Amino acid sequence: DKVFPKSDKVDHKKVTFHNRYGITLAADMYTPKGAEGKLPAIAVSGPFGAVKEQSSGLYAQKMAELGFLTIAFDPSYTGESGGMPRYVASPDINTEDFCAAVDFLSVQENVDPERIGTIGICGWGGMAINAAAIDTSIKATAAMTMYDLTRATANGYFDAEDSEQARFEKRKALNTQRTEDYRSGTYALAGGVVDPLPEDAPQFVKDYYAYYKTSRGYHPRSLNSNGGWNVTSSLSFLNMPILQYSSEIRSAVLLVHGEKAHSRYFSETAYSKLTGDNKELLIIPGANHTDLYDRMDIIPFEKLKAFFAEYLK
Repeated sequence: DKVFPKSDKVDHKKVTFHNRYGITLAADMYTPKGAEGKLPAIAVSGPFGAVKEQSSGLYAQKMAELGFLTIAFDPSYTGESGGMPRYVASPDINTEDFCAAVDFLSVQENVDPERIGTIGICGWGGMAINAAAIDTSIKATAAMTMYDLTRATANGYFDAEDSEQARFEKRKALNTQRTEDYRSGTYALAGGVVDPLPEDAPQFVKDYYAYYKTSRGYHPRSLNSNGGWNVTSSLSFLNMPILQYSSEIRSAVLLVHGEKAHSRYFSETAYSKLTGDNKELLIIPGANHTDLYDRMDIIPFEKLKAFFAEYLK
């Protein structure tokens, strides 16, 4: 049920674990074939609105080929994970999802609890860094083609709507919607990636379409491939910025972004706030935002292997 081919170099099984809010999360676990002893482990999630059968599973499987025990998980309220109502996102709960994944990994008999890291893709790149700021058991974090969703929600793309008035209009619209949802007893969906694709769509929207809406990346459980998130999910993102304490992260952080990605400024800003000599920003020449979802010739897996080998030793 994955959008990528199965590797014969790893063992795969489905697992579940729970977060601090009592939500059961579903994950795919990938283990290097024939591995013995306690392994370094990595929890992977993202992109925002994707499921573990898409990009995160591809990353998890590849990192397992490179010697790590990995899980790719569906965040709360999405995919095969629990939580009602469906299709809700939360800066707090989704940060907690990463911390819970680390809890789960730390108690596995074949995992060294002192050697656990995370990989977050797109919106979950921001969540992974946010988790590193609160969870000292995370020893290394890679944020791939990251978004700071709270900044994007509050300020619009490229901070074009960064004004009190613009935010007021958003608040008004969202609060009107929440009342409407309460009245109807259902939650309006924001819609996934726009379909059909308008001819004048920005290039990054075309790139999203090329991943989520074609055989390359479409999955029936993926929010972006289908109906999208609840409209009112944006409320908490508008009010609770993440990365407030990112300057205090002592563990290693690697940010990877495409040179041509519309979202590159998120990584550059996040990197500028990090401190210490174990932080790095890697820009991939010529790459766009979604190239780092699944392009095996572009994703720097050897760099990821070296980064995690160094900081999960």
